[in-house]
Amino acid sequence: MARGFKRRNGRYVARLDVVERGLVVGLMEQVLELVEPEPEPPADAGEPTAGSGDEFDQIVAGLGSIGVGVSLSAADQVPELTGDVPPPRDPALDRIFPTANREDDQLAAEFRRLTEDGLRARKAANLTTAIDALSEVGDQKVSLLPDQALALLVALTDVRLVLGERLGLKQDSDLELLEEQVSGLAEDDPAVYALAVYDFLTWLQETLAHALVP
Repeated sequence: MARGFKRRNGRYVARLDVVERGLVVGLMEQVLELVEPEPEPPADAGEPTAGSGDEFDQIVAGLGSIGVGVSLSAADQVPELTGDVPPPRDPALDRIFPTANREDDQLAAEFRRLTEDGLRARKAANLTTAIDALSEVGDQKVSLLPDQALALLVALTDVRLVLGERLGLKQDSDLELLEEQVSGLAEDDPAVYALAVYDFLTWLQETLAHALVP
């Protein structure tokens, strides 16, 4: 059973079993793929091959029927394109990198062009630090140095933002609505699992934030 973070002798200690750590690391790896700048494709690149799928999409698979009001699959949020037209921007990125100016799209786009690569690099570094820290745990005990704890805190924020976007959580009332909608579902329903994952990440982040307070 997971135990939240506590501060002990200058380190931040929690207890997560292999399944819990694997879940958190897997989601962080997905967000890392999302925030890292995409490499330029080679000139002779053909059509991309299908991968194993987005773990967020796997977690929220089948949730479209619960009536949150938005498509929960990243692939379903954009139309199919042909030719050389670039794919639309993943809406989860706008949760992680919110616009600097909501009234002037041109100014916001220019600000994003100048700053987003640096923000992506910093978020990728935090995610990588958090993934490495959790991956090197030999048993259920997680023991983090202060810089690792701060990186994990930021990384958990980004994971929750992306998962929240996939679940259609835009404001507090959306979470309350989702909780109400899944309350009568079976325990093995995908919606129940997705909400449990979101709640687990929220709880883990809150315990770490409290532990970091001097």
